Amino acid sequence: MPMKFPSFRTRPDSYPEKMWTRCPSCEEQLFNKQLEKAMNVCPSCGHHFRISAMVRLSQLLDDDTFAERDAGLVSEDPLGFVDQKPYPDRVAAAQLATGLRDAAVWGAGRIEGQAVAIVAMDFGFMGGSMGAVVGEKVTRAAEFALAERIPLVVVSASGGARMQEGTLALMQLAKTMAALERLRAARVPYVSVMSDPTTGGVFASYAAMGDVNIAEPNALIGFAGARVGAGTIGQELPPGFQRAEFLYRHGFVDRIVTRAELRAELARILRYLAPSGTAAAHG
Repeated sequence: MPMKFPSFRTRPDSYPEKMWTRCPSCEEQLFNKQLEKAMNVCPSCGHHFRISAMVRLSQLLDDDTFAERDAGLVSEDPLGFVDQKPYPDRVAAAQLATGLRDAAVWGAGRIEGQAVAIVAMDFGFMGGSMGAVVGEKVTRAAEFALAERIPLVVVSASGGARMQEGTLALMQLAKTMAALERLRAARVPYVSVMSDPTTGGVFASYAAMGDVNIAEPNALIGFAGARVGAGTIGQELPPGFQRAEFLYRHGFVDRIVTRAELRAELARILRYLAPSGTAAAHG
């Protein structure tokens, strides 16, 4: 009588991507598909996970209204900078990991039917650091908003200026602020949304200068790190002094808005602030 040998499944060539994520706040194990449906916010404790620039744009803008501009802008290596690896290699690795050319995406779209110029930053691209490309995109977005007389919305997620571009990165603070000042003088609205984290030169320039400054809950917002700040003033700082709630209590943030409510809140604010004639021209 012939013997039957047990059959074994062949080993797959690839394995499914990670299906669960642990919340860093409450340590709940979250099913990734459910987390995505919840806009990457923990349903147990409300922790707001960091999201990519493209996911952010899809959450805020009306379907099929976003038209990206200047997608081909890429960083050069003016300093020939090398730390553990050459700067061009770091940029290439970030491009491969995120699918973006640099740490910001900008374009035109609509929020509940209202035309806007919008910039979204991506912390996954070298910590959302601001180099010449990010500064140029924010500036061009502001110039476009001024030319079209439509509101500007910038969603920040950044560790600050990009050290690999040295002084050229620091120059972006002045350049972006000059463009925003022209916008302010023309009475065209600018709404800043600060997500986790918004720090360094980005906070010190355009992120904190909106006509309305909005923050996501518990977002880390500030210029220098806590240890640097404590060392500078020679005393301990209060708990949570760089979190959105602390800044709200002290007047640096106007509104703290959950991700689920952010789109509707932006639409409401933009209706209040829209320049006269905007609705007729772009509606």
